[in-house]
Amino acid sequence: MNAEPTQANTLTLTALDRALVAFLQDVQPSANPLHGELVARVSQQFGRGHACLDLSTLAPELRQSAASLPWIDGPNSPLVLDTARLYLRRNWNAEQSIRASIAARLAQPCPVPENLSKTLSQLFQADQQTAAPDWQKVACALAARKRLTLITGGPGTGKTTTVVRLLALLQADPARQHTPLRIALAAPTGKAAARLGESIASAVQKLPEHLQQHIPTQAVTLHKLLQVRSNLAQDAVPELAVDLVVVDEASMIDLDMMARLLAAVPPSASLILLGDKDQLASVEAGAVMGQLCAGADQGNYTPDTISWLAQTTGADLSAWAGNGSNLAQQTVMLRKSHRFADDSAIGQWARAVNAGDGAGVAKLWRQAPDWRLDVSANVTRLQPGQAHDPRLKALLQQGWQAWLQQLANAKASVCSDTQALTALKAFASFQVLCAVRDGPWGVTSLNQRIAAKLGLPTEGWYAGRPVMVTRNDYNLKLMNGDVGLCLNHARGLRVAFPDGQGGLRWVLPARLDAVETVFAMTVHKSQGSEFDHVALVLPDRPVAVLTRELLYTGMTRAKTRLTLMAPQAQVLLHAVAAKVLRSGGLAGL
Repeated sequence: MNAEPTQANTLTLTALDRALVAFLQDVQPSANPLHGELVARVSQQFGRGHACLDLSTLAPELRQSAASLPWIDGPNSPLVLDTARLYLRRNWNAEQSIRASIAARLAQPCPVPENLSKTLSQLFQADQQTAAPDWQKVACALAARKRLTLITGGPGTGKTTTVVRLLALLQADPARQHTPLRIALAAPTGKAAARLGESIASAVQKLPEHLQQHIPTQAVTLHKLLQVRSNLAQDAVPELAVDLVVVDEASMIDLDMMARLLAAVPPSASLILLGDKDQLASVEAGAVMGQLCAGADQGNYTPDTISWLAQTTGADLSAWAGNGSNLAQQTVMLRKSHRFADDSAIGQWARAVNAGDGAGVAKLWRQAPDWRLDVSANVTRLQPGQAHDPRLKALLQQGWQAWLQQLANAKASVCSDTQALTALKAFASFQVLCAVRDGPWGVTSLNQRIAAKLGLPTEGWYAGRPVMVTRNDYNLKLMNGDVGLCLNHARGLRVAFPDGQGGLRWVLPARLDAVETVFAMTVHKSQGSEFDHVALVLPDRPVAVLTRELLYTGMTRAKTRLTLMAPQAQVLLHAVAAKVLRSGGLAGL
């Protein structure tokens, strides 16, 4: 991932970068040394998460040499030159597939449900009436008129609540009374899928009783929905037998997976993508949701859209008028946070970081009280003097107080399902999040130190060891990101994993060959999760991955309390100034 505003002018090449250059030179040699450098830069940028190499950021002679590359000719060329962007063909193909799918989906006829305005009024009648538009209501209306809708918004803005009302709206269409919609719910990780299902199950109960019918509450991972077993490029794309697909945490979806999703959902079905455009982009190449939602803050709604929404919802969106694309007319940004009030400390931090407001963040840092056992502020700061600062142990014991008590009781006897579920819930109330994996403030080191500070072993299997799955295991029905807890079971040590339906799945530790201890996890791994209290740990020096997107994502995993642990305050301010700019060609949509 590159956090710099322009492409790097120096090359730090991996073995894979060099191998690609050597391979192309073997197939079709070029005497121009600039050609090899361009290939190396394309490969380098792909490794950093970019869809392409932005030629406008390069020196003129290097930029001009792209036109004479010998590896860009023909429909099967390994590279593609597209105006001022140079792609690996795989990425270019994925972008073109996404573009074509979106255009076709937006052009597809979509009958508007009968009595749309009346049903919307029933679904939103209890909401407080204000002069500001009800963006959830706007999102439901727009999603009912086209086959593709993007709904973005920060934490607590009601994305899943909006979806539940949308599902109720579409299922209540009199035209579908005898044939309920076939609906699929999905998310990129098992953890995010479980949370989506739980959120929908909770929100359904708040609907008028006659609108609660035929709304599913079980979500699956994208890998399972799209039948990805081994290799994304080799597995055949299924055609899903669905009428509507809802995907949460869409900011985590990379180029290849998004292209596969759009290809798998039939053109006659509707697709709803939910996500926070300001969160971290996918680990693999692309920043699809962020680029597709570019300009969502401004709305850019055309007069036709504004007029239709005024008639359908009563909302006045004239302040968000513009001349946006067809996709912009189907993009809605939810703006009111129901988790963080305007004066919420966590909300203030998130807004300042997201805006790149260094002065504002510096002020918030100065105002934040130092963490102590007797301080109950929503946001506290902790500047450890060294890696073994004794305050860390006190913070951990306070954060996991309820879990440690339950663990002490569970060690003395066999653990029941009820006790295991309670322990898992207590463990998930507090989480240490790290920006990096290595170094004294990285995940690897902290996991060992935390175990020792809590009086637990630092290796091997033991009652109380929390683990995260790092690779999908379809035989065990465990997905990358699932968190379990090793406990005493009637048959010996077993790892308890939530099954996503209120129950448990007990797994023999020896069967888990792709797990790691998870007292601390990276911010990347935390996406799709939320915790009552988060301790966000920054490294003691600036690193490339430490950006405002990472800070924002880590901070907004906290629901009620946030402890910022920064050995050097200057590193925090450096991160606020570093913004991820991934190159790609989807922003124009």
